Amino acid sequence: MSFKLILVTGGVISGLGKGIIAASIGKLMQSRGFPISMIKMDPYLNPDPGTLNPVEHGEVFVTEEVWHFHPGKGVEFDIAEIDEDFGHYERFLNVNMHPSNNITSGQIMLSVILGERKGVYLGQTIRLIPHVTEEIKKRVYRVAERENPDILIVELGGTVGDYEAMAFVEALRQMRLEVGVSNSVHIHVTYVPFIETLGEFKTKPAQLFFREVLAAGLPPDFVIARTPSPLPKNVKKKLALYASVPYDAVFEDPDLDTVYNLPLYFEREGLGGKIEKRLKLKGKPDMSEWEEVVRKFKEGEPRKIAMIGKYWRMSDVYISILEAIKHAGAEAGVKPQIIPVDSEELERESGSGWDKLKKSNGILLTPGFGSRGTEGMISAAAWALKQDKPFLGICFGAQLATVAFAREFMGWTEANSTEIDPKTPWPVVDLLPEQKQIDEVGGTMRLGGHKVLLLEGILRKAYGREKVVERFRHRYHIIREYAEGMAGKGYKIAAVDATRRIINAFEVENHPYFIGVQFHPEFKSRPGNPSPVYLSFIEAVKEI
Repeated sequence: MSFKLILVTGGVISGLGKGIIAASIGKLMQSRGFPISMIKMDPYLNPDPGTLNPVEHGEVFVTEEVWHFHPGKGVEFDIAEIDEDFGHYERFLNVNMHPSNNITSGQIMLSVILGERKGVYLGQTIRLIPHVTEEIKKRVYRVAERENPDILIVELGGTVGDYEAMAFVEALRQMRLEVGVSNSVHIHVTYVPFIETLGEFKTKPAQLFFREVLAAGLPPDFVIARTPSPLPKNVKKKLALYASVPYDAVFEDPDLDTVYNLPLYFEREGLGGKIEKRLKLKGKPDMSEWEEVVRKFKEGEPRKIAMIGKYWRMSDVYISILEAIKHAGAEAGVKPQIIPVDSEELERESGSGWDKLKKSNGILLTPGFGSRGTEGMISAAAWALKQDKPFLGICFGAQLATVAFAREFMGWTEANSTEIDPKTPWPVVDLLPEQKQIDEVGGTMRLGGHKVLLLEGILRKAYGREKVVERFRHRYHIIREYAEGMAGKGYKIAAVDATRRIINAFEVENHPYFIGVQFHPEFKSRPGNPSPVYLSFIEAVKEI
């Protein structure tokens, strides 16, 4: 097993965009012809992010493959829900990531503790070092063995210095020694704020975290500063001094017109060549195809998309949807302008929420869980039905759009999902039969990639084929009995699963564009290769 190792760590604050930086570095190396694999380490104790509050953690990304995680004999978890940074990896590198590439403290601790109970460590006192660090390294090496990359990029979540990340930092230090310092690169991402009142950049927070990195035995080879704009020479000199790196090893990640421009920015600044030289690699970069992809994001006719959701306190919750809309817009010659609408604003008869809706060219109803704000989402779908406004509902959004149709066109005024109203007389959305016997909530939804059979209609035309694989994350689904009962009013089943039992999508006839999909097409959308669902939606919006 032989590979080059690139470590990406962060300091000062989380949320710096390390995932986009790591993915951009992967793109630089991929453009030189090197096979790339990526790992994200997350120090939280959850085995996966599936049960985390999205407003605190951000989007839960869903992989195509479901990983059957066995931390100990007789114990198994299905994992397909992983960190949102894997969305950046997949979009930038145009690959499908395996869920075991997301390593959490929860997974590591379960493996070590259950192993101890089964006698794996007989006679030993179990400690963070060496037992936990060895388990972390084993997971990394298994990825390298399975995927056999030339370059393995490992991103550490949070910041160096976080107490919960200490075992991961130590494992990374040991790995640098094991693969050889000449075969590894450590890139530390820091934050350099610009203080408007003083008119200057401040490096003190970065300096303090450089101490943490150096004390941990992980001296950086390169520093990337997250900043609003390129740094003055004197500021870069100060960063280089305190990080103990040469001046030309300091780079910045300034605000750009699109995140997909970052690999091109890094390449122009010489980062790709310096990493290549440091790792004693030789390739010939070809970014021409990526340059064409990025060019399309800068052009297009403006169109307003009202996105109705419950989690707008943190836009990262919808990051894959936002990116899928941009991918489709770039392909269709549209510059989407996203109008965030809190669904609770629509539960009042008038107000800013309805004003936003009326100014939009199209409406997207987002995924979610629970009853809060659902009446506003249902009202928005009903309005789009009556106003002939292009509409797309994703997962929970498709379910609530079905409720809206039942109320508006069937007269089932109390129709609902049993998730929201268990006593509804018209349960047009209910638990999947197999979900009714499940009492554990972690990793037990219908997850991962499933075959979708497309029936005659707009969706099938958009895909250009009859069978596709899309990614799912749900417990509730549209009940066929009610869907068939609504057919006479224009509700049309547009896609089913391989058994034809589960409804995977619907369309509304005699409407310019009204579609709901139970799956999450945004997870497979790529810059330069948008999801057919989002592309067909944006093309409909373009006509308004």
